[in-house]
Amino acid sequence: MADIVREFVGLPSPAIGRAGAGGHPCQGIYHRPAGQAPTTAFIASHYNVDFSEHYLASYLAERGYGFLGWNTRFRGNEANFLLDHALAEIGVGVRWLREQAGVERVVLLGNSGGGSLMAAYHSQAVEPNVTPVTGMRPLAALDDLPPGDLFVALAAHSGRPEVLTAWLDPSVTDERDPLSVDPALDPFNPGNGPPYSADFQLRYRGAQRERNDRITDWALAELDALDGTRARDKLFLLARNWADLRMIDPSIEPSDRRPNWCYLGEPVKANYGVFGVGMVSTLRTWLSMWSLRTSQCIAAPHLARIAVPSLVVHATADACVYDSDARRIFDAVGAADKTLEFIKADHYLLEPDGARDQAADLIAAWVADRSLAGS
Repeated sequence: MADIVREFVGLPSPAIGRAGAGGHPCQGIYHRPAGQAPTTAFIASHYNVDFSEHYLASYLAERGYGFLGWNTRFRGNEANFLLDHALAEIGVGVRWLREQAGVERVVLLGNSGGGSLMAAYHSQAVEPNVTPVTGMRPLAALDDLPPGDLFVALAAHSGRPEVLTAWLDPSVTDERDPLSVDPALDPFNPGNGPPYSADFQLRYRGAQRERNDRITDWALAELDALDGTRARDKLFLLARNWADLRMIDPSIEPSDRRPNWCYLGEPVKANYGVFGVGMVSTLRTWLSMWSLRTSQCIAAPHLARIAVPSLVVHATADACVYDSDARRIFDAVGAADKTLEFIKADHYLLEPDGARDQAADLIAAWVADRSLAGS
């Protein structure tokens, strides 16, 4: 194994100042092989997960590439996420790679939820289209983002609003009561399945979209009600969001995944637990990230603006990202040079042994094939 240099990078944000305790809003770790200054480097970022020590960073550094695991100020702060601010802060990392690390080619790595985020970044860089959420001022930095040269989607889904809606439990009848349930839509009612009939699946998916829309209607009304008051926003809770029928019924989109399983274990336990995506939001964060109607975090429009060479890698044993997600991403990418690959692995490439090496080999070879000068 090659020796890897890990360099901490802390930089200012174009949106907010440095923390009183001293921390920079934008932070990450740059991985590179010792004694080398790679001319090709990856950058990976996520809506809220800390990617500074991303699991592929050292693997790709060992293969001669730089890798910046990059965090915006929303790491661990999903409840306050704003897309336009996050994109501006990803731009800080891309610019550092080009201007300080000496990188000539930047590979945007969209992993997991980061798939739609990095697609939105490149989309905004090449064709500005993202607008501030209601009541927020535009950021000048958003109109001057350095684009990527290559795009990779790894174990990625097709957007935050879509994935949350696909996971929502539509049997909730009262958003203030996490135990409220409509038995006719309850995915854990044995009378409904599994297996789930085609009719139940159709009603269920429609009810999930309706729940998302109801929350959007409520959020917009609440913002209007705050107008003229001392408050500009407020927090709220979202219950029961581990209820995608595919998590429970392996006959829906069959794959190598473990049946009746999600990222937090058994879906019924996770669904009635207190951990999960979107469980705490402000009104504006809901509109910016989770709403099917108002969010700009849906990947497809952004993917259509990606003309650089693109690679989509799907992990076939992923518990909560499915074959249809990968194919939807691949079909939406606007690039003429695009490749779809499959590896048998779980979401984090922990199983089977060697899956991370396999993914790193695949990605590194794909990048090298599109390089005239190597890394």
